[in-house]
Amino acid sequence: MTASDVRDTDPGEGRISTPSTTRSTAWSANAPSRPASLPPLSPDRDSSTPDWFEVVEHFREGLVVCDADGVVRHVSPVAERLLPEVTPGTLLSASGVPGLADGDAGAFTHHGRRLTARQVPLSGGRCCWYVEDVTDSVDSADALLAERARAAFLAVVGDKLGNPLHPDRAAAAVVRLAVPTLAEVAVLVLAPRAGRARWWRASRADDDTPTVDTGVLTGGDLPAAIGDGLAGVEPHTVDWLVEQAVDAGWLPALAGAETVARVVPLPGRAAPVGALLVARRATRWYDETDVDLVRAFAARAGAALTTALLYRDQAEVADTLQASLLPVEPAEATGVQWGTAYRPAQAGLRIGGDFYGSHRLPDGGSVFFLGDVSGKGVEAAVFTGQLRQCLQALHRLESRPARLLRLLNDALLETTQAHGQGRFATIVLGVARPERDGGLTLTMAGGGHLAPLVLRASGEVETVPLRGMLIGVVPDPRVGEVTVRLAPGETCLLYSDGVTEARGGRRGDEQFGTERLVSAVTGCQRMPAPALAERIEQVTCDWLGQGDHDDIAVLALRAAGPGGRGVRHLHAVPAPAVVDGAGEADA
Repeated sequence: MTASDVRDTDPGEGRISTPSTTRSTAWSANAPSRPASLPPLSPDRDSSTPDWFEVVEHFREGLVVCDADGVVRHVSPVAERLLPEVTPGTLLSASGVPGLADGDAGAFTHHGRRLTARQVPLSGGRCCWYVEDVTDSVDSADALLAERARAAFLAVVGDKLGNPLHPDRAAAAVVRLAVPTLAEVAVLVLAPRAGRARWWRASRADDDTPTVDTGVLTGGDLPAAIGDGLAGVEPHTVDWLVEQAVDAGWLPALAGAETVARVVPLPGRAAPVGALLVARRATRWYDETDVDLVRAFAARAGAALTTALLYRDQAEVADTLQASLLPVEPAEATGVQWGTAYRPAQAGLRIGGDFYGSHRLPDGGSVFFLGDVSGKGVEAAVFTGQLRQCLQALHRLESRPARLLRLLNDALLETTQAHGQGRFATIVLGVARPERDGGLTLTMAGGGHLAPLVLRASGEVETVPLRGMLIGVVPDPRVGEVTVRLAPGETCLLYSDGVTEARGGRRGDEQFGTERLVSAVTGCQRMPAPALAERIEQVTCDWLGQGDHDDIAVLALRAAGPGGRGVRHLHAVPAPAVVDGAGEADA
């Protein structure tokens, strides 16, 4: 039996009756609110059947019974506890209990408890009020809804901050997400770098979208509370915390309002990556649940910012290393016009396994080179850097190409054996010396690389018969050496196997080959060295279509003529991506 089942009862018979029952009851309006003792059971009823007074006293709901005049006639023990103002013999409307005094059923708050009341009519114009304390169930439901809202908020935060790649954008997202769920004003201060601390602030007016601004503080201008947060200490909520935020100029949106604030550190790797200040009007204090949510938010924000800062640091290191590994444009030299082209195997990185460059000699000549290292990826690019550094040091000791190439071989062997790399390279290394008539004398040594081409003034293309062994494999390699003279306007062309081994054509698997290269440059004798290098790159890429390719490198030397000066051609390089080396060099 529930309280809703009770309508009216005949105390003499102990049976429940509905409002439609026409039987008169023994409980009259003049009866006491609660009998001093339970009425005797009727003779024809089983003694195991309890009287209704005994039953209703154990209801979860409280019962208040009124007569037709609205006078309270009975108050159950539960109702006495919930509604102490309601007493038998008084008018219910005079009790002052909201929801009962005005006769409106529903939910209301009374003495800090959440109650529900419903009215049921009884016979003879009487009525019964059922009053229930739903405080615990409402609180549980509210707590569940609040927890779901917090979980949904943190899920959104995790999604928005899941993959940051830029610290500034991540910091702006952190303060924007904090408003308005956590604060009306949120300020993020990153740990100082080079004595300067960046801060971001998001503030919200009414229902407008939060606005974000940023600024810089020197280490001495950091508020003490922020300094504690950056040290991993969470300051208590005290007035001076708000005062410091106001002095820093962070709370204009809360000017003139009583404000509460908290500061929490943002966890990083070894130390906090920053500190987060949240502030709002004192109409909503930061209770323990709010503080726990702020800390959970700060943990996610700290992880996102740590990732973004780590990516930035690694990107800076990568940029520095890439800049040091990029092919260096040939040094400007008298009588030589340089032309270069370079395209790494993968469009995302600027470095690869091909290399070229030049160095000036004291006698006016120039050492020039183009080569290709074995392997792929970053290791191949690093090996090219080591090789170029060796050449930069050794050319000051030896200028004869064959001897210089042997010294380079010894240095590479020592380096690769020390690191257990087992790498090698192919290279053409030469010395260019200007002549009085504006021509050039080229003395070139070969280390297993493709033979150079010479584009004569007549438009014909000659292959330089240059042979030699790989560099970095054996202690005393066989190195070929040849001397070639360029008349004014003639060009010598060095290139990597990324040109001749480019696969494309109709079927997509045919190599470009040396014959197509010769055909492409035949008749281009009037073309400047930069334009010729670009032409070779372009026809190679046209042959490739959209297919994959190895590193492509081209170095052109043109005899500039009498009084001619070298032209440095800075060839455009694709946007950064992943390095892919030149592959296995061929002997």
